[in-house]
Amino acid sequence: MEQVGLHSKGQIDINKILESLTKHPNYHQAGAIASFIGVVREDPIRIGAGNVSHLEYEAYRDIALEKLEEIRQSMLKHPGIIEVAIHHIIDKVELGEPSLLVAVLGKHRQEVFATLTGTVERVKHEVPIWKKEFTDKGAYWVSTSEGS
Repeated sequence: MEQVGLHSKGQIDINKILESLTKHPNYHQAGAIASFIGVVREDPIRIGAGNVSHLEYEAYRDIALEKLEEIRQSMLKHPGIIEVAIHHIIDKVELGEPSLLVAVLGKHRQEVFATLTGTVERVKHEVPIWKKEFTDKGAYWVSTSEGS
């Protein structure tokens, strides 16, 4: 399994990602795996925008994949980090469904947690993936400066 990817809904899940980490050749050195699953929430980014019904994600696919791999490679340079997996859904995503899946394999929990948080933040702010919120009061594009 590739460690970075852009997927349609239903093509990837956290169990497959975690399984791929357990098959890493240096898995025996690991002391921790941490994962993040970003899910669609009902609360809108913009105050007064209404309740969210779903999100739609779009990406500049080639550049987004390159950037995901660049982030992964950067995070692999952190001390104690063995592997990083980053997968984003590019599709219509309903309330409660996952949109971003990140997992980090490392030697110690402190290193793994810090790398997990850093990876999620970089994906949100650096990768050309755009999110459109659909609410009961209309739809609008959400910028990375507005929130996650």
